[in-house]
This record gives sequence, C-alpha cells and structure tokens, in this order.
Amino acid sequence: MNNTNPTDILEKLYHQASENLTKIVVKSATSEKVEAVCRCNANKAPIRFLMSCLLAKIHNPKVDIRKPYTEIEGNDTYSGRFYDERFVELLVHKYKLPCNPTTAYLTPAFRNLDRLLTTDLVLVGRPREVYINALQILDFVYTKKEKPENILQEILRFLLVIKAEDELRMKQLIADLKQADDILPLASEEIVMLLTQHLNCKGVSRLPVLIVASAYQTVKAQLGEENRVLAAHNAADKQTGSIGDVEITLTNDERIVTCYEMKDKRVTKTDIDVALQKLSKTKSKIDNYIFITTDIIEIEVTEYAKSLYEKTGVEFAVLDCIGFIRHFLHFFHRQRSQFLNLYQTMVLAEPTSSVSQPLKEAFLALRRVAEADRR
Repeated sequence: MNNTNPTDILEKLYHQASENLTKIVVKSATSEKVEAVCRCNANKAPIRFLMSCLLAKIHNPKVDIRKPYTEIEGNDTYSGRFYDERFVELLVHKYKLPCNPTTAYLTPAFRNLDRLLTTDLVLVGRPREVYINALQILDFVYTKKEKPENILQEILRFLLVIKAEDELRMKQLIADLKQADDILPLASEEIVMLLTQHLNCKGVSRLPVLIVASAYQTVKAQLGEENRVLAAHNAADKQTGSIGDVEITLTNDERIVTCYEMKDKRVTKTDIDVALQKLSKTKSKIDNYIFITTDIIEIEVTEYAKSLYEKTGVEFAVLDCIGFIRHFLHFFHRQRSQFLNLYQTMVLAEPTSSVSQPLKEAFLALRRVAEADRR
C-alpha cells in the first residue's frame, strides 16, 4: 500500500493539474473519454465515481479497480464510497470543482452493485454513453494501458478548465446585465414572463423552491417572517428533519408557521396524506401547509385540501407557482427588482447538481433579452 495519505495524493495531483492546464498526460483517446465524462451536464455522478476508484488504486495498487464494492467476491475489493466521502468530497468542496457535492454511490447506477465492473456491464442511467466511458476508463487502468494517477490528474485538469470556462461566461453574462440606475426596471408582468421562460427550461425542479424563498427574503422585514436555510436539493426530508422544501418562521422565533412543498407534477390526495403523516410525527404546530405546483391543479384535490382545516387546525392549500409569484410581485410592486436580484443570486449560488450550469446561464441570457429594450 502507498504510504502517502489519500488527501496528500489528491492535493499533489490537483496542483500538478492546475500548474499544467494545457498538458495532457494520457493518450488522446483516453483524454477524449475523460473530457466527455467531465463535460456531461446531464449526469455528473460518474466524475466522483471515477475519482474515488482511481484514488483507491493509487493508494493501494493491489486492489482491482473494477471492484469498488466490498460485496464483490475476492480479497482485492475496496470501498469506493469510503474514498469518495472521506477524501474526494473534501477536495470537491475545497476547490469548488464542477461536480456533484454529494457521493456518487447513492445514485441509482452506482448503488449496491455486487459484480465486477467490466465494459460489458450495462449500468442503468442516462445518458448511457457517460457510463460506457466510465467503465472503459476503469478498464484502461486494469489492463495497464494508463496509470491511475495520470487519469486522475487528467480529470482534475478538465474540471479546472471547465470551471474557468464557466466562470468566464458567467462574468460576461453578469457584466452584460449591469445597467444605469435611471433605467426603468422590468415590470411585474415582465418578471413573471421571465420566470415562466426559465421554468420552461430542462431540469428546473429546484426553481420553485428558490422562487418562494426569494419572495420571503425580499419582504421578511415587512412580514416579520423569514424562511429557514434551504436543505440540499437531493436531501430527503428524513435526512434533514425538515417538514417541507421551504419552512417559514417568525423573525427571531424557531417555530415554523408556514411550510411549502414544491411539486413539478400534479399534486394528488396521496401527496397531502403524506404531508399529514409528516406533521403527525413532528412537534411543530404550523398554521399553513402549502403545495406549490407547476402543473394543473385538480378541483377534487383542492377541495380535499380545504376539508382538512376543521379536522387538523392546519390550513392546506394547493397553489400554482406562477400565480403565486404574480400575486406577490403585484402586491409588493416596489420590491420587484429586489426580488429579481435575490432570485438571481440564489440561482447562481446553487450547486450544479441542483441548478445546472446551462440553467444558470439560461436565466442570465433570458434576463438580458428581457432588459434589452430598457437600454
């Protein structure tokens, strides 16, 4: 086993990559596969999966890189999840690398596998090509066509290149939005249209949460209420202990008074029953439990929600996301620009696992178009 600590291995390779951003240390065919994995915005789990496997192989050359699960037979297995959560995750957060902030081993494709990860294995997930490339990269190391440290350095190099590209584009887009103070701001209905366009993009399930949270942050002084810190997008309520996606408390008071749950599909009676079960298991006595949906609202579901107040003392409601924010913007018309800026800040601050880089750039581009006539 390599006596070097895994953290030191990662740091060394990271600095080598950062100091040689134009230097490719693997074969061109390997580099192409690494780039394809790193640039796949639709699925970033394979990046950390590969980093953990490669790190384990560097740390202990005796392991079979294709066996990152202790459930696989043989004495040359290892726990890829251990290397991912213990070492790779720290590096990702420390240097804000453009990959998932949480472990790859809880994603469906990499959860609880018990067989050798050979190139003929079909991992369930999309896009399929990213998994094919990941397995081929493991095979390159197993067959000794490439050294694990070289591939890991190449992954880090591409992550740094992509990060620099993303930051440059974002700076340019934000710079294009800067305008003089005397320019008329967007009207409430124009902001509604901008948000509607953003919600029509792909991978937007986190956006309704940010819309509602931004609204409360905008007028918390007037309301005397504010939202709690948002839980991670992929964190289950059971893990966080939260009741819903956005929890509203009175200022300087921990008691939850209103809870919002976001749905990018139709709200059903079953969804409301699940909420009732959650409330029955918590000590919090809330006033309102509100579902925000981007889909249609069925009358029977609305009626069912209304019927629960007399039984529970909690008022349940199902609201349309755009309808909610339209009313808010007109009601707090003078704060509409502050809301829009807060929403932008929250969108850009989200990890790419919940709001992808293309989705962030889409908002800035859409806002630029919306404000073009004001210049």
